[in-house]
Amino acid sequence: MAKSLGFSRLATMAALLGLVVSALPAAGQGNGVPLLRLQHATAELEISSSAPHMQGLSGVTTGNPGDVWHYPNSVSCLLVYPDGKYLFEKREERTLGKPKVKLAEGTFTPDELGQMKTILDDEALRSVSSPPMPPMPDDVVAVREIETLNAQIDRGGNLQDFMTVKERLKTKAASGLDTQLNNGTRYEKTLAPLLRWFKDVEKKTKSALKDAQPQYCTPMNIG
Repeated sequence: MAKSLGFSRLATMAALLGLVVSALPAAGQGNGVPLLRLQHATAELEISSSAPHMQGLSGVTTGNPGDVWHYPNSVSCLLVYPDGKYLFEKREERTLGKPKVKLAEGTFTPDELGQMKTILDDEALRSVSSPPMPPMPDDVVAVREIETLNAQIDRGGNLQDFMTVKERLKTKAASGLDTQLNNGTRYEKTLAPLLRWFKDVEKKTKSALKDAQPQYCTPMNIG
């Protein structure tokens, strides 16, 4: 019988990767309330199913920027304001203890801002919420990798907040193949335009990125 950890497991994984965007620092609020906060992260974990972290992740916290991240990881976060100003931060830590943080600031043109608003105004996107995670198989040996997408969208003073989580699991399956879990499968088509736009922004800002201190992407801290 499969172990269903439900929404509590989704929240746990959110804490693991520090993807609760509401916890992001308030820096930059002089521009007003962001129209969009978007954060994408991956972490290579290899957490054993017998480890304390797998048994409820009691040692997992989200700390302040600058805390040590204990697993190879990559996080990109974007804040966009009503006047078109944006902040894009990217943090990579391929070598543990040596994070690289870069920041780009700029202003979208009216056409670029309009493109974003068109994507956000899609009726299907408006209906997206955080689904529960699929049941965890009984034969899981380790969580190899987690990928998450968290978005907060200002809907005229009402906040739409959702998160999708993908997990790559090592199991005892005779095939030796990893098992993939994804709570956002039903939303993949709906989220595709937003993700493509996000990748385009990342490409656009690449040349403008400058070394910086972490401010906007929430760090992972596993103690």
